[in-house]
Amino acid sequence: MNAFSRRGACPALAAPMQTGDGLLVRLNPVAGGLSPKSLIGLAESALRHGNGIMEVTARGSLQIRGLTPDSARLLATEVDALGIAVRTGLQVETGPLAGIDRYEIADARPLAERIRVAVEEAGLTPRLGPKVSVVVDGGGQLGLGSMMADVRLKAVRADNDIVWSVSVAGDGRNAKVLATVDADAAKEIAVAALRMVAEKGREAHTRDLSDRQLASLAGWHSFAPPSVLPDRTEGGAKECRPIGLFPLAGDVNILGIALPYGSMPADKIIGLAQRALALGTTEIRLAPGRALLFLGQPAAANQRLQNTATSLGFVTDASDPRTRIAACPGAPACASGRIATRDIAETIAAENADILDFTLHISGCAKGCAHPGPAALTIVGDENGAGLVVNATAKSLPAGYRPRYDAARGVSRVAAMIRSARLPGETAAACLTRLGAAGIAEAYRQE
Repeated sequence: MNAFSRRGACPALAAPMQTGDGLLVRLNPVAGGLSPKSLIGLAESALRHGNGIMEVTARGSLQIRGLTPDSARLLATEVDALGIAVRTGLQVETGPLAGIDRYEIADARPLAERIRVAVEEAGLTPRLGPKVSVVVDGGGQLGLGSMMADVRLKAVRADNDIVWSVSVAGDGRNAKVLATVDADAAKEIAVAALRMVAEKGREAHTRDLSDRQLASLAGWHSFAPPSVLPDRTEGGAKECRPIGLFPLAGDVNILGIALPYGSMPADKIIGLAQRALALGTTEIRLAPGRALLFLGQPAAANQRLQNTATSLGFVTDASDPRTRIAACPGAPACASGRIATRDIAETIAAENADILDFTLHISGCAKGCAHPGPAALTIVGDENGAGLVVNATAKSLPAGYRPRYDAARGVSRVAAMIRSARLPGETAAACLTRLGAAGIAEAYRQE
């Protein structure tokens, strides 16, 4: 670890990334989860070698912050000593309940592994950029429809068989569908798309492929299009936040507990994992949506574990307003942060929960690490104060400013305008769209 990855890269254990609060490493266990003892050991290592802050990302990766070059090496040694194998290479992601979800259409793991192996054998890994990713979604209770990917494979039912819808450059709503084929063809189309991306250079993604290239991928295999049944999960289960109880086979349930804004002090993670160990938890999985899934404990233990999590400050209710707010560490934790993002987030969540039916992004600086995409409202810190960005990213020009210490009051002014202007049955998000950026910015600036 003599060189550190640049911003925008994936800060793997062997290549930590420089951030405003030191080096950052990101871990994805090969096994998909950790034992409670392993998570405790990892959190203790984070306390010794980092700044004591641990995160679970929106894509379900574990991050440790505040490392130095020397402490990052020590952390890597201790992770190895704990027996935690971490995934490297191309991101090929499956759902956190893959293989054990009673509602899934197909177990996505075998196909995901075949794609990983094929990419390695083709020598594509070093030629692909660190942000290139593949999603293999078998459906079920915790689907991956909201996750962006260069290549998406989604299991669907066709007649009496299961096939895979292959799409590129987007999430489950806006990705461009190429074909619906069997698993063998899906793998070959995915690898072919990645080969085309690799040929364009390490900055390329599938969004950069030409219409001609996409057409060639869609015609990669000749087949009779299957009669695809509606993409509906058994039992009416829908993609949802990974918080609360999720039934498996029999009377077994998994308990989902989220980290507020995806971040918690390592000592609180230790406290929760110790309680889980005492209650019989055998595995803790990382889940997209900044959450932890607890498996193996008796059904009677779930409420006690949930109570402990609540007392420690974790998110245990899917309706918690903090789930609608994306906030980076901000000041003073991050040297790049211009505003105290977490303090602002807590105040807004406490005072304006009734209007938070949209994503609010609070970013310490214009990099927008916590939520790279556009949000309905973004508060961003810069040299002019706390700026308000409407329906765009943190990198966009703010429509108005308040003093850095007073951002939460500005959002309360916007919330008051929503309450007075909202039509019967109208969501706050729809109301914001109707009011427009100029009116929202004016309310934000009001004293």
